[in-house]
Amino acid sequence: MTDTISPFDEAGIEATIREAADARTPILIRGAGSRAGLGRPAQAGRTLSTERLTGVTLLEPSELVVSAKAGTPVAEVEAELARVGQRFAFEPFDHRPLYGGEAEPTIGGLVATNASGPRRIYAGAVRDALIGVRMTTGRAETIRSGGRVMKNVTGYDLVKLACGSHGALGVITEATFKTLPAAETEATLLIEGLDDVHGVAALCAGMGTPFEVTGAAHIPGQGGQPARTCLRLENFENQVRYRAGELAARLRSFGAADRLDADASRALWRDVRDAQPFLGSPARALWRISTAPTRAPGLVARLGALVEAHLYDWSGGLIWIATSAEGDAGAGRLRPMVRDARGHATLVRAPDAVRAGIDVFEPEAPALARLTAGIVQAFDPAGVLNPGRMHVR
Repeated sequence: MTDTISPFDEAGIEATIREAADARTPILIRGAGSRAGLGRPAQAGRTLSTERLTGVTLLEPSELVVSAKAGTPVAEVEAELARVGQRFAFEPFDHRPLYGGEAEPTIGGLVATNASGPRRIYAGAVRDALIGVRMTTGRAETIRSGGRVMKNVTGYDLVKLACGSHGALGVITEATFKTLPAAETEATLLIEGLDDVHGVAALCAGMGTPFEVTGAAHIPGQGGQPARTCLRLENFENQVRYRAGELAARLRSFGAADRLDADASRALWRDVRDAQPFLGSPARALWRISTAPTRAPGLVARLGALVEAHLYDWSGGLIWIATSAEGDAGAGRLRPMVRDARGHATLVRAPDAVRAGIDVFEPEAPALARLTAGIVQAFDPAGVLNPGRMHVR
């Protein structure tokens, strides 16, 4: 059990990091811990938590902007946005079902992991919505990048660098996002019985129409259930009704499309967002693979028996693949095939011993690895922030 420090402000975070750097004592950075299973197990004797840095610090509905401290629960910010008829564009991924935890996901963890859901194909990822951050680096210095307006282009764009850095560059203390108006309603077109090739082709065909598809997933059949090809539409009721009819007509060559109403649609996409089809087998390893949609079905076919279950999101550009958690969880066979498909793979869930022994994130080319190491060295010269979380140091 590690000693946990939970400062109330940035000054406390600076002091904690300064002490750790002076003593060369590694520290684990976390919010509430809901995403602790993501990445390699960090080797640290102390934990620095941002769970006491809470509160929405700015909400400007007319500017579509919200700011919150790092320890603020994502649900709290979403509730504030809903109150003014807005929402996060990127549909935050909730890792709790995968990892079995109950802690509330926080804003800092959301940014640190770039945890984006199905709407990414339409509205972009967390990184695209993030317009400002405050972060305390491994030098015990709190820096600000970006701002609280969308047209802020001054200085170096450290915002994008911080997003998805898993605490390797600093402790995020506050984040500012651009938001979207909430949709009045939604509906999902559902085509049953397609194989992977035709299912992904239907998704790509739907994305190629002018009807603003905001979710596109193919769920292969299993357990006696037929395969489901799903395309979501969101906006005003009359627009959704019209677009659903037109889109169904465009996709008729793939089969007749049923329409899910708003409640059923929300439930379906919550399951897709949080990889619910894989929750019943926690003993399996789970991979998240990004590649071009046109290459996705062929990649799954080449992986063959290595794949125990799979699901396509982002119109086929994201593949969830379950494998055996034994040995290297299939990394030795999977990664070369993913590279051949010009993709990259992240091991999202596996036992600690497996994650400690392999590259969880896609291995970097030597030149890129040197660049990454140089950036980390500049932000954290003592190497005390989440050591080994992303790559072996």
